[in-house]
Amino acid sequence: MIRGMSAPSFMDLALKTAENAGKEGEVPIGCVVVRGCEIIATASNRTLTDRDPTAHAEILAIRQAAELVGTERLVDCDLYVTLEPCTMCAGAISFARIRRLYFGATDPKGGAVESGVRFFAQPTCHHAPEIYSAVGEQKAANLLRDFFKARR
Repeated sequence: MIRGMSAPSFMDLALKTAENAGKEGEVPIGCVVVRGCEIIATASNRTLTDRDPTAHAEILAIRQAAELVGTERLVDCDLYVTLEPCTMCAGAISFARIRRLYFGATDPKGGAVESGVRFFAQPTCHHAPEIYSAVGEQKAANLLRDFFKARR
């Protein structure tokens, strides 16, 4: 657990986590869960490493945070992620009752917050966090662009 960081620093840690994932060959997406001023979970995508299509950074970080807190409800927690969450991750954020969602780059193809299905705006969504987009957007977008450019 890390204490005393500020919002931009939380996203900076998510970006560093994403960068490290990219070096390992994973899609460079990083996530941090914060409770108060304390980081309680960090994760990056591990879909290839774990051979698990659900091993997105958000899912893994939510699992860690819930284990640490001792409940599946993270009502006083904020989540920072470098890319707009997909539908699966938006669902997990809703079910975990995350208080605030901060994300970096938008994802026109797979995103489900401001793009695509706009999950939190649907009448079937049980809980919608406060949403703050474009936090560290340029760095997050560059990480992804450079990662995929190197593979093409």
